[in-house]
Amino acid sequence: MTNITELCPYPIIQAPMAGGITTPELVAAVSHAGGLGSLAAALLSPLQIIEQAEHVRRLTDKPFGMNLFVQSKPQIDFAEVESARQLLQPVLSALGWDKLPTPTRWCLDFEEQLDALIVARPAVASFTFDTLHGNQMQRLHDAGILVIGTATNLQETIVWQALGADAVCLQGIEAGGHRGTFIGAQRASNLSMLALLQYCAPHMQIPLIAAGGLMDGADIATALAAGAHMVQMGTAFLTTTEAGTSAVYRKRLLEAKSDTTRQTRAFSGRLARGLDNQFMQLMEAVAEQVPAYPIQNALTSSIRAHASKSNNTELMSLWAGQGVARCRDLAAAELIRVLVSEWHSAS
Repeated sequence: MTNITELCPYPIIQAPMAGGITTPELVAAVSHAGGLGSLAAALLSPLQIIEQAEHVRRLTDKPFGMNLFVQSKPQIDFAEVESARQLLQPVLSALGWDKLPTPTRWCLDFEEQLDALIVARPAVASFTFDTLHGNQMQRLHDAGILVIGTATNLQETIVWQALGADAVCLQGIEAGGHRGTFIGAQRASNLSMLALLQYCAPHMQIPLIAAGGLMDGADIATALAAGAHMVQMGTAFLTTTEAGTSAVYRKRLLEAKSDTTRQTRAFSGRLARGLDNQFMQLMEAVAEQVPAYPIQNALTSSIRAHASKSNNTELMSLWAGQGVARCRDLAAAELIRVLVSEWHSAS
């Protein structure tokens, strides 16, 4: 099988960001420009996974990746659900809602999604929130698919390597969106990208991918010099032309003049970094009490959907990393060109 570093001319992976951000157009544009585009499939049905992979292939013949959340079907404790509704009361009051709608489902079936991903056969499959079983890893490799695991601490990195992953993405504390932690408390995995990279590199025999706070070519040069084989950049691509970022979300990102992000469990029940807003503030006192992902995520889905339809960024989950103030309004191919130019200048 091909080494992941040989899949694309440049050591730049566009992070898979769920919720419609990583459109097939964005993924294809990044891959076509010499990076590795990544399609977030965690919130897609099995049919959508196959359809969107085919859409990418209609736009480019270059390799691309797909990402899934590793999760089991939750056991629903309805007393816990009712308690969670009460914790969300400040947000419901801000909306003028009397009650919170019951979700039609709590999460998608990971096994069915994995089956669809194997049918779709991207060059790379990346996973977060947990590890794969040995037979799942074998199925992916048998299909010719390289596997990237996500790690936020040394123990997780070692587990992925032992399982036979082809690379590990080290997610520093600066990274936007959800933490990939699956060993230990999420808040305990708080090393910066560079510290995590320097800590883990001596223990690894497979390629390491650095993620968290990377926004320009100088950042890329720094990460590669510190031992990374590739970098993964998410926030930098949120404001590209092809991204599915809504207009109001994009505006908030481009207007950021400093790091206005913080971590919260309030939206999904899993620690995630995004732009500070009213939802985070209203839920700050009880954020540690909400149910774990995916229960809380499902419970807040109607709130987030309503906020999106009404362009209310104060109640949306505006995931972004600590480098948000350096977002650029460019087409994806142009961003890749600029990043490569900056990287070469800084090397």
